[in-house]
Amino acid sequence: METVYEVVRIKQVIKEVEADETYNVLSPEDGAKVAARFIGDEDREVFFVMCLNTKNQVVAVHRCHVGGLNSSLVVPREVFKSAIMNNSASIIVSHQHPSQNLKPSNEDIAVTQRLVECGRILGIEVLDHIIVNAKAEYYSMKEKGQM
Repeated sequence: METVYEVVRIKQVIKEVEADETYNVLSPEDGAKVAARFIGDEDREVFFVMCLNTKNQVVAVHRCHVGGLNSSLVVPREVFKSAIMNNSASIIVSHQHPSQNLKPSNEDIAVTQRLVECGRILGIEVLDHIIVNAKAEYYSMKEKGQM
């Protein structure tokens, strides 16, 4: 039997949306509504990436990582992969705590700072990191000066 090697494997799932389903993110509240729609009521931490064009319209969303009850591994390479593949000008990252508590942990703040620095290097601005719950209540790290 011949050995076959797979060099690169990238899978991107695309879902067509109706023309009236365009998401414009002009504020942290707008970003929180989009994130809550996709991940707000998950029973495990989910790290979520919204890829935006130059007009702050969401061109793609990516469930970057599904973690455990109280943590999620965040790797910058995985966060920016979908942004690069979709020619995004910027991203907004988000996650939720299954407890529905909006308070960021020290790790949440450290990850945000690391992603902002990686974004600077790549030329893809991280506009905000928003913690959401099922009711679309949110904590914006940009609003709180933690970015």
